[in-house]
Amino acid sequence: MGIDVEFLYRKYGPMVLRRCRFLLRDEQKALDAAQDTFVRLLRSRDKLTDAAPSSLLYRIATNVCLNVLRAEKNRTVRDSNDVLLHIADASDHTESFLHRHILDKIFQSEKPTTREIAVMRYVDGMSLEEVAAESGLSVSGVRKRLRALKARIGAQKVVYG
Repeated sequence: MGIDVEFLYRKYGPMVLRRCRFLLRDEQKALDAAQDTFVRLLRSRDKLTDAAPSSLLYRIATNVCLNVLRAEKNRTVRDSNDVLLHIADASDHTESFLHRHILDKIFQSEKPTTREIAVMRYVDGMSLEEVAAESGLSVSGVRKRLRALKARIGAQKVVYG
């Protein structure tokens, strides 16, 4: 039978949408990503169990949003209207742009899972054990990856101000 996706949507839909809004900083993209999260859940419902559904949905939503961000980064040609809209809207989102730029710079040479682990630990506030369970790494592996990330960040001279 699988999991009850409709029940999970009613119960965890707002949480998933908040997660997508936080990561994407764009309402329409967040709505699309939240919907895509539940579509993915629906497609895999027969293979999944209902153990720890909030963690599962956080992980799926995070992956969906990271894929959206990667696709944006990899897009090389933009429609001139998109560029104009982006420039017109930039003044309202200067701080957000700076934050995203700094994070992109920090994570550009990292494995995609490192960003995911950092988000789960420092943004979502998950314990090392929860991050390990979600990422498939050991607790010591998560700790080691985060320690190495902190060391690389400390070695970079990121000026923000």
